[in-house]
Amino acid sequence: MTPAPEHLAETAFDPDAPRRVGVAVSGGGDSMALLTALAARYDVAAVTVDHGLRPEAAAEAAFVARYCARIGVPHSTLRWKRADTAGNLMDQARRARLRLIGAWAREQGLAHVALGHTSDDQAETFLMRLAREAGLEGLSGMRARFEAEGVTWHRPFLRTSRAALRDWLTARNVAWLDDPSNDNDRFDRVKARKALALLAPLGLNAATIAATVDHLAEAERALRAALAQWARVHVQTPSGDVVIDPQAFATLEPELQRRLMNAALLWVSGADYPPRAAKLGAWLSAPRAATLHGCKITLRDTEIRIAREAGAVAGLRVAADQVWDRWRLDGPAMPDVQIAALGAEGLRQCPNWREAGLPRASLLAAPAVWQGETLIAAPLAGQENGWKAQIACGSFLSMLFRR
Repeated sequence: MTPAPEHLAETAFDPDAPRRVGVAVSGGGDSMALLTALAARYDVAAVTVDHGLRPEAAAEAAFVARYCARIGVPHSTLRWKRADTAGNLMDQARRARLRLIGAWAREQGLAHVALGHTSDDQAETFLMRLAREAGLEGLSGMRARFEAEGVTWHRPFLRTSRAALRDWLTARNVAWLDDPSNDNDRFDRVKARKALALLAPLGLNAATIAATVDHLAEAERALRAALAQWARVHVQTPSGDVVIDPQAFATLEPELQRRLMNAALLWVSGADYPPRAAKLGAWLSAPRAATLHGCKITLRDTEIRIAREAGAVAGLRVAADQVWDRWRLDGPAMPDVQIAALGAEGLRQCPNWREAGLPRASLLAAPAVWQGETLIAAPLAGQENGWKAQIACGSFLSMLFRR
């Protein structure tokens, strides 16, 4: 028997986790059940994202706000202003939601945020990825817990059905809203939902698919752990580059080579997506010096080095208190300072850059502190002047476990 939602909400977090948590609430049955269950056990703050894609969205956010006021939970509505009109709209919305809620959580001092995905969502995701010919990584399903945007995210209901949560809400006289897009056949998720209904006579339902996903996830974790153990011995990350032992790399199975290079390119570039499989496959079939995915790959007898490509960050300039590319710089308060690439001009102003131990190509793309056209500091080039640089996106080993 599936545990009650309130029990799942209680056990979703570590025993020593803060009792104050965030919860993302759309107004649908899944997230309303999550909010109700969490509010009974935790000090909760709720948030709703209005993507501005449907006329009903504002009314749905207001519905959640009224319920939160009734049960004494603070509520915020965040609005997405879509800048890019091209590309996959649903994927853009998903990433924007994560980004907006992550920023909200940090502002609220919340280290943990819960999401209301269910076993039905898990099964639908599996079918959609199966249709895209996903490998083990994709078919391992949504994670019950992951780190992103400076927040730990939890999905307590991944082994609970949508119907069970609605029955639980009905028994407590808690209303929810049905999203009309859930019946729109234009969306792949709706098609997957209908396919599940057709597969039910074969015993293929959300529960059986969720169990299969669990088995695949175990295999995926084992593979990632083995690769991470290999990387601890054969990979170094000096000042944000990834340096791989080429002799050891040559002994890896092709799948592990692919995973390692994907992780290296993602970590160094800070990109959301890995490179196209065909491009990486071409490089793996004939390793060579190349520019790929915003990174510069160089080969020597003693190393394969993946560094940031200078051209990819040449025009990037941010305020000193913001993350630049994937770097955060801290130093003395100064007026009108910005972070930008060191570049050739900056490197000429660092006479001792060779002592830093990084190749010239890596330093051209390194973060530096500028006051107008005046170089103030270049921490990675040995010219700190009171400034320190650190990676803001976690360690390379953590990237090996990212999905």
